[in-house]
Amino acid sequence: MLLANIALFLKIVEKGGLAAAGREVGLSSTTVSERLAALETHFGVVLLNRTTRAISLTDEGRTLLEGAKMVLGEVEDLETRIRLGAQTLSGPIRISAPSDIGRTHVSAAISSFLAKHPAISIELVLSDGYVDFVGQGLDIALRFGSVTDSSLRVRSLGLQRRLVCAAPAYLAKHGMPKKPVDLKKHNCLVMRFGANLDNVWRFGANALQQIVTVRGDRIANDGALVHQWALAGFGISLKSELDVRPDILAGRLIELLADFSPPPAPLQILFPPSRAQPKRVRELADHLALLIEGLEQG
Repeated sequence: MLLANIALFLKIVEKGGLAAAGREVGLSSTTVSERLAALETHFGVVLLNRTTRAISLTDEGRTLLEGAKMVLGEVEDLETRIRLGAQTLSGPIRISAPSDIGRTHVSAAISSFLAKHPAISIELVLSDGYVDFVGQGLDIALRFGSVTDSSLRVRSLGLQRRLVCAAPAYLAKHGMPKKPVDLKKHNCLVMRFGANLDNVWRFGANALQQIVTVRGDRIANDGALVHQWALAGFGISLKSELDVRPDILAGRLIELLADFSPPPAPLQILFPPSRAQPKRVRELADHLALLIEGLEQG
């Protein structure tokens, strides 16, 4: 019963409330509340701060959440090995990825992974912003850029080239920039990451680096939408080569300012700050890493 109550606790946090968790698992709000109270009595602490509008984790609740995912994952793996054999993986995985690469490469990786492990289910959360592992109930995340949360476990996938590009239709109408400063005269498609506007574009390296503050009539917090705008000829974008390589090769987008390459961005797989991950999560991380490595070599 303890493990069942811990699993219900995870569902409460994932769904953001007792009633929502109850609907998900087919229990009344009263039953969910009673089982949560029993769990808190067992540990002798308050796990959730509850108001009429929202819930929030206490420090003890956060500790339980981080450890419980690992424990329940290992229990599922153990059950699978006993019932179906050591080579069979099962259970859910919740993964976050940037919207553009998530819709393409990560989605393809999920399909090929599930083809090999049909007993696994995967929920893909597309977001270009901050990753809240606890609040979103994530097992794994793929992210570009530097990692500011030192508590997260990181698996590096290397540096990924970034490039400036635009559609032929845009360039035919507005001309092609010859040097970075020329971008000030162009309509640039800008990404927003939370409160930060990514409108300061850097070119070159070290003492030769050039910095240009760009502007345009379209801003989005969704990389896939910026990609779509670029393809439609609305302006110039700064994208990872992983996102736009097929369009560059097909001529749908044209790389600009190739002699002034922007600094590459690190790509990494992130894990929550727990001691270990279930085998299914580790296997998916390996699968993603192999796919990215293949794209780089391609």
